[in-house]
Amino acid sequence: MPAPVELGLEPTVAFQVLAWTLAGSLLGCCSGLVPGVHANNFAFLLAGVVPIVPGPPLFVGCSMLAAGVVHTFCNAVPAMALGVPDAEMAVTALPGHRMVLEGRGYEAIRLSALGSILAVLAAVPLAVPITWAVTAAYPTIRAHLPLVLAMVAVALIASERTWRGRLGGVLSFALATGLGALTLDLSTDAPLEAGGTLAPLFAGLFGAPVLIDAIRGSGIPRQSGTGIETSRRFVGTTAIAGTLAGAIVGYIPGISAAIAAVAVLAVVPNGASDRGYIVATSGVDTANTVFALFALVAIGHPRTGVLVAFDGTAAPLELPILLGAVVLAGVVGFVFVIVVGDAYLELVGRVTYWKLSAAILAVLLGLSYLFTGGLGIGIFVVATAIGTVPVRLRCRRVHLMGVLIGPLMLGL
Repeated sequence: MPAPVELGLEPTVAFQVLAWTLAGSLLGCCSGLVPGVHANNFAFLLAGVVPIVPGPPLFVGCSMLAAGVVHTFCNAVPAMALGVPDAEMAVTALPGHRMVLEGRGYEAIRLSALGSILAVLAAVPLAVPITWAVTAAYPTIRAHLPLVLAMVAVALIASERTWRGRLGGVLSFALATGLGALTLDLSTDAPLEAGGTLAPLFAGLFGAPVLIDAIRGSGIPRQSGTGIETSRRFVGTTAIAGTLAGAIVGYIPGISAAIAAVAVLAVVPNGASDRGYIVATSGVDTANTVFALFALVAIGHPRTGVLVAFDGTAAPLELPILLGAVVLAGVVGFVFVIVVGDAYLELVGRVTYWKLSAAILAVLLGLSYLFTGGLGIGIFVVATAIGTVPVRLRCRRVHLMGVLIGPLMLGL
């Protein structure tokens, strides 16, 4: 494979890769900071404009990967400041939001940034051996995928500490499964064809219930203290565990970052703390992009919306260049999320919170209409009602990922 290495060393090519990667990183930062915009919706929007972007497919592909990576850094900010996550940040949202309400928002942002950048740095050297191992096991996993997903669902429910929580988990999973079975494959007539019904589903299940509760709240307090009140060893161990879990997300359909993070927290000492949730989920979410790229190369199947869109560019799979773009995007994302995240928290703190929550609800409704038309409004309302179930029954919202797991598990 000498050609990719030679290409990567050429100064002109290196400059163009840098420019396209930085442009994609800026796009990913903007999309990640918009409440309720899921990475898949953003990816399909990118795919829609790719045909009119003047540039070689390789550079366009680098830009798209960079946008996807930086999105996973920045989407933690609205999840923490506003409580509006996409599905990947569902586990992080409440712990991160709790830290913001305790005045520790700056620390929460830094924990998320560390979890993501450490995952990028760990995933690159681990990708080859893990890809080899998972590729060998993939035919068996694929053949028994419904059983694997059923075991994941049972394990998530069993991880609840009370019987009320377990019953809430069963009900939440069942309702989300039914919703997914009825809506995921619906054809929509919408102004923007960008990911189908995922936008109203995720916005309703994971975002709107928090916003509705926030309307009655008093807003977020003044934030203070940028120091991290946990050991470097704990952050590093949790981030690496999240990286390994990201490999599972990258290869097995139906397993989300939120689900993999719950598994990580079960084996990491003191991982169930709010800080552990933030580091682990951020690590899983970002590492997923690296492993999904290797999955595309190894088994020919894109596993994320970003990789589906990337695959549509017909970009050559020049791994040295693509990985270089991913690592560079990770560094840029690390800086972005700290600088912009702090300013984001300060801005939110100065705004009347109930007005902000109501405005974001209106934005989510608008996005639902743009992505799925009038049908999306109905899906959003039903998803919001189901999204309140785990909150009221005091169980984890990750059970709502049944909206994706359930239909796959049942072969629908």
